[in-house]
Amino acid sequence: MNAKILIIDDDQVLCERLTSYFANHGLELFAAHTPEQGLTMLEQLSPEALLLDVMLPDIDGFTLCKKIRETHQLPIIMLTARGELSDKVLGLEIGADDYLAKPFEPRELVARVHVLLRRKPQDEKKQEVWHFENMQIFVDQHKVLVDQQEVPLTGMEFRLLILLAQSPGSVFDRDQVLNVLKGIDAEVFSRSIDILVSRLRQKLGDDPKQVRFIRTLRGVGYTFVAKRV
Repeated sequence: MNAKILIIDDDQVLCERLTSYFANHGLELFAAHTPEQGLTMLEQLSPEALLLDVMLPDIDGFTLCKKIRETHQLPIIMLTARGELSDKVLGLEIGADDYLAKPFEPRELVARVHVLLRRKPQDEKKQEVWHFENMQIFVDQHKVLVDQQEVPLTGMEFRLLILLAQSPGSVFDRDQVLNVLKGIDAEVFSRSIDILVSRLRQKLGDDPKQVRFIRTLRGVGYTFVAKRV
Protein backbone atom coordinates (compact mmCIF):
# COMPACT_ATOMS: atom_id res chain seq x y z
CA MET A 1 0.00 0.00 0.00
CA ASN A 2 1.32 3.44 -0.94
CA ALA A 3 2.23 5.78 1.89
CA LYS A 4 -0.24 8.63 2.35
CA ILE A 5 1.29 12.11 2.27
CA LEU A 6 -0.61 15.35 2.92
CA ILE A 7 0.45 18.66 1.39
CA ILE A 8 -0.99 21.98 2.60
CA ASP A 9 -0.21 24.55 -0.09
CA ASP A 10 -2.38 27.14 -1.84
CA ASP A 11 -0.52 26.64 -5.14
CA GLN A 12 -2.95 24.29 -6.86
CA VAL A 13 -0.83 23.91 -9.98
CA LEU A 14 2.12 22.75 -7.89
CA CYS A 15 -0.06 20.33 -5.94
CA GLU A 16 -1.43 18.76 -9.12
CA ARG A 17 2.07 18.38 -10.53
CA LEU A 18 3.36 16.79 -7.34
CA THR A 19 0.37 14.45 -7.04
CA SER A 20 1.20 12.83 -10.38
CA TYR A 21 4.91 12.67 -9.64
CA PHE A 22 4.43 11.16 -6.19
CA ALA A 23 2.09 8.49 -7.58
CA ASN A 24 4.87 7.33 -9.89
CA HIS A 25 7.15 6.89 -6.88
CA GLY A 26 4.93 4.84 -4.59
CA LEU A 27 3.40 7.76 -2.67
CA GLU A 28 -0.24 8.86 -2.50
CA LEU A 29 -0.40 12.64 -2.20
CA PHE A 30 -3.49 14.44 -0.87
CA ALA A 31 -3.71 18.22 -1.24
CA ALA A 32 -5.31 20.88 0.95
CA HIS A 33 -5.20 24.52 -0.12
CA THR A 34 -6.14 26.28 3.13
CA PRO A 35 -5.03 25.78 6.74
CA GLU A 36 -8.57 24.88 7.81
CA GLN A 37 -8.91 22.28 5.07
CA GLY A 38 -5.47 20.95 5.94
CA LEU A 39 -6.31 20.42 9.60
CA THR A 40 -9.50 18.60 8.67
CA MET A 41 -7.71 16.30 6.22
CA LEU A 42 -4.95 15.67 8.75
CA GLU A 43 -7.50 14.17 11.14
CA GLN A 44 -9.39 12.27 8.44
CA LEU A 45 -6.41 10.77 6.60
CA SER A 46 -3.82 10.18 9.34
CA PRO A 47 -1.03 10.68 6.78
CA GLU A 48 2.47 9.35 7.29
CA ALA A 49 4.12 12.70 6.49
CA LEU A 50 3.14 16.33 5.97
CA LEU A 51 4.38 18.89 3.43
CA LEU A 52 3.60 22.37 4.73
CA ASP A 53 3.91 25.64 2.81
CA VAL A 54 5.05 28.67 4.79
CA MET A 55 3.05 31.27 2.85
CA LEU A 56 -0.57 30.27 3.45
CA PRO A 57 -3.75 32.36 3.52
CA ASP A 58 -5.14 33.42 6.91
CA ILE A 59 -2.41 31.72 8.96
CA ASP A 60 1.27 31.23 8.12
CA GLY A 61 2.88 27.82 7.93
CA PHE A 62 5.05 28.39 11.00
CA THR A 63 2.02 29.02 13.20
CA LEU A 64 0.22 26.05 11.67
CA CYS A 65 3.25 23.79 12.21
CA LYS A 66 3.41 24.78 15.86
CA LYS A 67 -0.31 24.05 16.27
CA ILE A 68 -0.01 20.64 14.59
CA ARG A 69 2.98 19.72 16.75
CA GLU A 70 0.81 20.07 19.86
CA THR A 71 -1.03 16.87 18.94
CA HIS A 72 0.81 15.16 16.06
CA GLN A 73 4.35 13.81 15.73
CA LEU A 74 4.38 12.86 12.04
CA PRO A 75 7.35 14.01 9.91
CA ILE A 76 6.93 17.57 8.59
CA ILE A 77 8.77 19.18 5.67
CA MET A 78 8.38 22.95 5.37
CA LEU A 79 8.14 24.40 1.84
CA THR A 80 8.74 28.07 1.07
CA ALA A 81 9.53 30.51 -1.70
CA ARG A 82 11.59 32.42 0.85
CA GLY A 83 15.05 31.04 1.49
CA GLU A 84 16.18 33.27 4.33
CA LEU A 85 18.31 31.64 7.01
CA SER A 86 16.01 32.98 9.72
CA ASP A 87 13.03 31.18 8.15
CA LYS A 88 14.89 27.89 8.05
CA VAL A 89 16.02 28.18 11.65
CA LEU A 90 12.50 29.12 12.78
CA GLY A 91 11.06 26.10 11.01
CA LEU A 92 13.43 23.80 12.88
CA GLU A 93 12.80 25.51 16.19
CA ILE A 94 9.06 24.91 16.04
CA GLY A 95 9.41 21.23 15.20
CA ALA A 96 9.80 20.75 11.44
CA ASP A 97 11.93 17.77 10.41
CA ASP A 98 13.18 19.22 7.13
CA TYR A 99 13.02 22.41 5.07
CA LEU A 100 13.02 22.85 1.29
CA ALA A 101 13.13 26.17 -0.57
CA LYS A 102 11.09 26.75 -3.72
CA PRO A 103 11.58 26.26 -6.58
CA PHE A 104 12.66 22.66 -6.13
CA GLU A 105 12.84 19.51 -8.22
CA PRO A 106 10.03 17.06 -7.38
CA ARG A 107 12.55 14.23 -7.23
CA GLU A 108 14.41 15.99 -4.41
CA LEU A 109 11.21 16.37 -2.41
CA VAL A 110 10.31 12.72 -2.99
CA ALA A 111 13.80 11.68 -1.88
CA ARG A 112 13.46 13.68 1.34
CA VAL A 113 10.04 12.18 2.03
CA HIS A 114 11.41 8.66 1.59
CA VAL A 115 14.27 9.44 3.99
CA LEU A 116 11.83 10.58 6.68
CA LEU A 117 9.56 7.59 6.14
CA ARG A 118 12.48 5.19 6.52
CA ARG A 119 13.21 6.72 9.90
CA LYS A 120 9.75 5.80 11.20
CA PRO A 121 9.36 2.55 13.15
CA GLN A 122 8.52 -0.22 10.68
CA ASP A 123 7.13 -2.72 13.16
CA GLU A 124 5.28 -1.35 16.14
CA LYS A 125 5.01 -4.86 17.56
CA LYS A 126 8.65 -4.73 18.52
CA GLN A 127 9.23 -4.01 22.16
CA GLU A 128 12.81 -2.82 22.47
CA VAL A 129 12.72 -0.67 25.59
CA TRP A 130 15.59 1.19 27.24
CA HIS A 131 15.11 1.64 30.97
CA PHE A 132 16.77 4.52 32.80
CA GLU A 133 16.24 6.22 36.12
CA ASN A 134 12.96 8.14 35.69
CA MET A 135 12.76 7.36 31.96
CA GLN A 136 11.75 4.58 29.57
CA ILE A 137 12.42 4.80 25.83
CA PHE A 138 10.36 2.55 23.54
CA VAL A 139 12.82 2.57 20.68
CA ASP A 140 10.67 1.02 17.94
CA GLN A 141 7.52 2.88 18.87
CA HIS A 142 8.86 6.44 19.00
CA LYS A 143 7.64 6.66 22.59
CA VAL A 144 9.20 8.14 25.72
CA LEU A 145 7.96 8.02 29.31
CA VAL A 146 9.35 10.36 31.97
CA ASP A 147 8.15 9.70 35.51
CA GLN A 148 5.59 7.33 33.93
CA GLN A 149 4.12 10.13 31.80
CA GLU A 150 4.37 10.03 28.00
CA VAL A 151 6.33 12.92 26.49
CA PRO A 152 5.45 13.82 22.86
CA LEU A 153 8.60 14.37 20.80
CA THR A 154 9.13 15.33 17.17
CA GLY A 155 11.04 12.97 14.92
CA MET A 156 14.16 15.08 15.20
CA GLU A 157 13.94 15.32 18.99
CA PHE A 158 13.49 11.56 19.27
CA ARG A 159 16.50 10.85 17.04
CA LEU A 160 18.61 13.18 19.16
CA LEU A 161 17.47 11.44 22.35
CA ILE A 162 18.26 8.01 20.86
CA LEU A 163 21.72 9.18 19.83
CA LEU A 164 22.58 10.39 23.32
CA ALA A 165 20.83 7.66 25.32
CA GLN A 166 22.31 4.76 23.37
CA SER A 167 25.63 5.39 25.11
CA PRO A 168 25.13 7.01 28.55
CA GLY A 169 28.16 8.95 29.69
CA SER A 170 29.63 9.33 26.20
CA VAL A 171 30.12 12.84 24.85
CA PHE A 172 28.77 13.65 21.39
CA ASP A 173 30.12 16.71 19.59
CA ARG A 174 28.32 18.80 16.96
CA ASP A 175 29.70 16.82 14.03
CA GLN A 176 28.35 13.57 15.44
CA VAL A 177 24.94 15.13 16.06
CA LEU A 178 24.83 16.60 12.54
CA ASN A 179 25.75 13.24 11.03
CA VAL A 180 22.78 11.54 12.71
CA LEU A 181 20.30 14.35 12.14
CA LYS A 182 21.19 14.73 8.47
CA GLY A 183 18.59 15.74 5.94
CA ILE A 184 18.72 19.45 6.70
CA ASP A 185 21.35 21.91 5.47
CA ALA A 186 24.26 21.38 7.89
CA GLU A 187 25.22 25.05 7.98
CA VAL A 188 21.69 26.02 8.95
CA PHE A 189 21.19 23.24 11.43
CA SER A 190 24.54 23.70 13.19
CA ARG A 191 23.19 27.01 14.43
CA SER A 192 20.11 25.30 15.80
CA ILE A 193 21.60 22.37 17.72
CA ASP A 194 21.65 24.24 21.01
CA ILE A 195 18.02 25.23 20.48
CA LEU A 196 17.05 21.64 19.70
CA VAL A 197 18.85 20.32 22.79
CA SER A 198 17.26 23.01 24.94
CA ARG A 199 13.79 22.19 23.61
CA LEU A 200 14.32 18.47 24.22
CA ARG A 201 15.51 19.06 27.77
CA GLN A 202 12.51 21.27 28.45
CA LYS A 203 10.10 18.60 27.20
CA LEU A 204 11.83 16.00 29.35
CA GLY A 205 11.45 18.26 32.39
CA ASP A 206 15.20 18.50 32.87
CA ASP A 207 16.23 21.06 35.51
CA PRO A 208 19.47 22.89 34.54
CA LYS A 209 20.33 23.16 38.23
CA GLN A 210 19.88 19.42 38.78
CA VAL A 211 20.35 17.63 35.46
CA ARG A 212 18.70 14.21 35.23
CA PHE A 213 19.09 13.42 31.55
CA ILE A 214 21.09 15.65 29.19
CA ARG A 215 24.09 17.76 30.15
CA THR A 216 25.73 20.33 27.87
CA LEU A 217 29.51 20.51 28.11
CA ARG A 218 30.36 23.96 26.78
CA GLY A 219 32.75 23.85 23.88
CA VAL A 220 32.75 20.05 23.91
CA GLY A 221 29.30 18.58 23.25
CA TYR A 222 26.41 16.80 24.94
CA THR A 223 26.11 13.73 27.16
CA PHE A 224 23.27 11.61 28.55
CA VAL A 225 23.74 11.23 32.30
CA ALA A 226 20.83 9.00 33.39
CA LYS A 227 21.84 5.50 34.46
CA ARG A 228 20.35 2.34 32.99
CA VAL A 229 18.28 0.25 35.38
